[in-house]
Amino acid sequence: MKKMKLTALAAAASIGFSAVAQAGFVQPFPVDVDLTNNIASGDQVSARGDKDNDVFIGCGSRTISTGGGTFRTGFCQAEDAAGERVICMTQDPDLLDEMRANSSYSFITFSFQPDGAGGFTCTRVGFSTQSFYLEKVKPN
Repeated sequence: MKKMKLTALAAAASIGFSAVAQAGFVQPFPVDVDLTNNIASGDQVSARGDKDNDVFIGCGSRTISTGGGTFRTGFCQAEDAAGERVICMTQDPDLLDEMRANSSYSFITFSFQPDGAGGFTCTRVGFSTQSFYLEKVKPN
């Protein structure tokens, strides 16, 4: 009986330790630009911390008053460690709303299609802000 209690106690303790081991989970997602499948993705922390200073990913939007109205445009851009680079543009209101909802430390994914003029049009934009995309911080 005593051995059974010790086994149960050890099992309970190991469950507690495994929960602690999972706390602070980090999932880096390096930037990848796929010009064949027209998709780019990666997280901002991995991009910023990459040993290659040319790696980046991000999206932005601009609202410009023309005097006769307002012009809105948005873009997403990325370059991976292999030097594959893309910039896409959009004026689609739904994609612009999504681009404006971006936050720091996000995972970003976007798709694009050739625009016929040598550039790319954004066709899909997604963001995910999760604690596991943040840089691991040492406790105080």
